Amino acid sequence: MLKATVYVTIKQGVLDPQGVAVQGALHSMGFQEVESLRIGKYMELSLNTDDRAEAERQIKQMCEKLLANTVVEDYRYELEG
Repeated sequence: MLKATVYVTIKQGVLDPQGVAVQGALHSMGFQEVESLRIGKYMELSLNTDDRAEAERQIKQMCEKLLANTVVEDYRYELEG
């Protein structure tokens, strides 16, 4: 069994309204030192396989088809196990 950790983030240059809103909220709470903030997604998947190459192929397909909107988001993943 392999564990995959997938990180999805908004591409640089793409407006992140959620990040802007959270940054504004932090500023209003007194955290003026926050210069910029971007919001992303973190996912953990357990894969019922020990074949790393197959797991990588499947994770890439999952990210491309569902987990990330590759037009405006980047993704990366880590495999362990």
